[in-house]
Amino acid sequence: MRALSFAKFEEGTVNEDAAIAKESVIAVSDGAGGGGVFAERWSQYLVNNLPDKPIKSYKAFDKWIDGMWEPFYNGCEEEAKKVGGLFLNKFYDEGSFATLVAVWANGTWISYGDSVAFCYNKKTGNLQHSFSKLTDFNHPPYLINCKDPLDKKGFRTGKFIVDDDCMVFAASDTLAHYILMMYKIAHRDWYGEEILEAIDAQTKNSNLIKSAMRIRKLNFEKDVIQKLENCKYPKQLKLHIERLKRWGFIGHDDYSLVIM
Repeated sequence: MRALSFAKFEEGTVNEDAAIAKESVIAVSDGAGGGGVFAERWSQYLVNNLPDKPIKSYKAFDKWIDGMWEPFYNGCEEEAKKVGGLFLNKFYDEGSFATLVAVWANGTWISYGDSVAFCYNKKTGNLQHSFSKLTDFNHPPYLINCKDPLDKKGFRTGKFIVDDDCMVFAASDTLAHYILMMYKIAHRDWYGEEILEAIDAQTKNSNLIKSAMRIRKLNFEKDVIQKLENCKYPKQLKLHIERLKRWGFIGHDDYSLVIM
């Protein structure tokens, strides 16, 4: 069980991701710094306040957010008042934004945004996940705001079929895209149309897919799962992702991986 998270490869940047791994629940929240303020605090607040028992519906999720946003908002408002000016106005106008994905010990998962939960069965080679398809990573994600109502369309939930052969984990969007991309390329006979659609979109992600498609013999478990599993500390994951960046397989972002 581990939670690994670090900031993008730039000097002086703040890691806006937050990650936790407990016996009852693992979770990743990706704070969105492109809008609002206090993104890194909001993401940390979300994962720290997850209940030990699964959230099973949108109604329960909405109730959970509604019951815990106010202390965060009030504390940040006090800090924003000390700074004042445009910073305070930005907080009042935009608030704080983040995604969230969580998986509980019984396999129940929830997601809001483009952080992704996974369950890989080492015996069957099957990968269950909470996302849709590769091209959906190109769209702006749904984001939880500390002051605005949720959008029901942004919420997804399900339950993984988990047994002793399974590895349950979750990742923030850029690492999640890499994992899902590699799985689909490893099974390109099944996912050929989806891969072609993602390449034809002509985005940054399309270039990553084209780079990864050059691998002649891709063994998903050996080349992807085992290498992630071997990362016990943030430094090891960082070195691994540095290599993936050099090979053109992964984008530029904060990176988080949690394993149950």
